Amino acid sequence: MGYVARPVGAVVMGHFGDRLGRKRVMLATVVMMGVASFAIGCLPTYEQVGLLAPVLLVALRVVQGFSAGAESAGASTLTVEHSPVGRRGFFTSFVMVGYAVGCSLATVVFLPVAMLPHDALYTWGWRIPFWLSAVVVVITYYVRSHLDETPAFTEAKEGSEVRKRPLNDVIKYHWRDVIRVAGASLMASMQTLFAVFSLSYATSVGVDRGAMLAIISGAIALSIITIPAAGYLSDVIGRKRTMLIGAVGGALSIFAYLWAISTTNILLIAIFAFVNMSVFFSCYNGVWTSFFAEQFPAPVRFTGMAVSNQLGNLLAGFAPLIAALLLSTGPSGWLPVAFFGAIATGIGAIAVVGMRETSKTPAELLGGPRTAELTGQLSSPEHSDLSKRPADATMS
Repeated sequence: MGYVARPVGAVVMGHFGDRLGRKRVMLATVVMMGVASFAIGCLPTYEQVGLLAPVLLVALRVVQGFSAGAESAGASTLTVEHSPVGRRGFFTSFVMVGYAVGCSLATVVFLPVAMLPHDALYTWGWRIPFWLSAVVVVITYYVRSHLDETPAFTEAKEGSEVRKRPLNDVIKYHWRDVIRVAGASLMASMQTLFAVFSLSYATSVGVDRGAMLAIISGAIALSIITIPAAGYLSDVIGRKRTMLIGAVGGALSIFAYLWAISTTNILLIAIFAFVNMSVFFSCYNGVWTSFFAEQFPAPVRFTGMAVSNQLGNLLAGFAPLIAALLLSTGPSGWLPVAFFGAIATGIGAIAVVGMRETSKTPAELLGGPRTAELTGQLSSPEHSDLSKRPADATMS
């Protein structure tokens, strides 16, 4: 339910992000996420309130998904618009570094909880991580409340360029960008296959669950270093090249990773886990936060990125379920799953090829020629030639 609610959150919060400002929406999303997470830890049991317990859980998960639908796009938009040309990839990659740090901290927090007696864990122990999330929320809210609104939004507001209905502009003028970004977002399927499906598959073939969790956690922790490295690389050689390196390498290494799991050899699993997640998938995670945001002009950037990214992420959310359905018996039963991951990544790569290269594009020209029209720059001599070019003429 959380994944289904994300596109709705993207539409609603994206609208307000382009209308009221990036900062206000980012404060709202962290409050919604924090309240919902803490409330999950306080839920009554089925024995206490009956069917109301699962209903409340689903409702809170919907609130989490709703806020998550705008969280990554908002953070990416805010960071891109605060970053200088030539460094946007590096600085904006830290949005996903935050994800990796969060996963690592969650693992550290849960380890002592997992050591509780079985009865204690399932009666009250599982609530502790949700309660502790309040600490992170308070810190995050404090930091965000002291941020300045982005220069791009401030200029748009002062120049009366804020759109009344940003979603309408996105659909009317940037539908091609929405399709391309949604397609490129399919590469996120690799992450859910890696972190969710591979764990259940590994335990089903006899790999120790604790060892597998340690490998996955280690690969994610290592990506704290490799994600900003990929972001920096995209500033040097370009967004498209970096993401295509990740797509090709990820599509090939998913075969090696699932094969290694089928052998139950811990060393092989660890090697290919680090190759797949820490190296190649970091070429996606370190770039998409800047690249996707850069496809849209400032007046509709929040909405455009949030909606298109969450549409593509719908498949990623259901990837573990699809993989479980594709998994067959026998020593090569993992092959259909690997092909599924490779095909999703391949579609993403095709979408990336069609996107505009933006690593060196000045901030005022991000989003293509339509940017100039939205921000009233077509009348200026230096941009007058843009009005004579088709909508996708800047695509490289």
